Amino acid sequence: MSKIDQSKLSDLLELVMVIGFLFLIFVIYAPVSIWTEEKEYEKRSRFNMQNIYDVEMFYEQLTGTYSTNFYEAMTVVNSARDSLLGDSLYVGEKSLTLFGREYAVDINETFGFNYDTTFGFKSYRRDTILDTTVKIIMYSNELGRNDTSFTQKKYLKTYMEDPNFIEKLSEEPLLRVELVEYYKTFIPDSSTYICPLSEDSYIVKVDNENKKLKVVSPINRENPYKDPRFLIFSLKSNGHGEINDGNRSWD
Repeated sequence: MSKIDQSKLSDLLELVMVIGFLFLIFVIYAPVSIWTEEKEYEKRSRFNMQNIYDVEMFYEQLTGTYSTNFYEAMTVVNSARDSLLGDSLYVGEKSLTLFGREYAVDINETFGFNYDTTFGFKSYRRDTILDTTVKIIMYSNELGRNDTSFTQKKYLKTYMEDPNFIEKLSEEPLLRVELVEYYKTFIPDSSTYICPLSEDSYIVKVDNENKKLKVVSPINRENPYKDPRFLIFSLKSNGHGEINDGNRSWD
């Protein structure tokens, strides 16, 4: 074999090795990417299922029955919340007119809070507050003498009404940072009812006579989902579970 042929063979072997190395990396990392995608779809789908279940539970609290029509239940629940936002006294037995139909609802005083915390993400923020600290003298029965203490100015009136109050010595402005807990509320909409992976509607099974409710993924072992990825791989799912009377299959 000539030196030229040996050089060509050597170059070819190097090329094959490089291609083989790249293919090995592809085979290792491509499935990881697909698994991550599968987990993300599963997370989003189960989030939707929980919201569907919660909407139905709120609808049952308002009307006394579950609805076989998720869109109806969602609209009634969201409308009740909107009405309560417009009027904080909108509680008790009320009537909502939707779809040309009257809905008799019973809105509990805690409905607004429960809605916001159920359909919301807990968050925290730091608020900078300008406060005033007051230095006062109070007579202490335990010590048997006057005692100096500090309080916020907004509480000063309460101390001044105390018979042991002697006098106010000074006031001092103070900046303090307070950690506040709040919820970033979202409103369930029509996309909640659609599986993000298969784009099929979820299955809602209602038994009002026995007060039973089940939300089921449209994907199951009999109807699995499969979508090709990278020619030789596939994104697969045998279902995202179900919620049966509050019990989640994935817990």
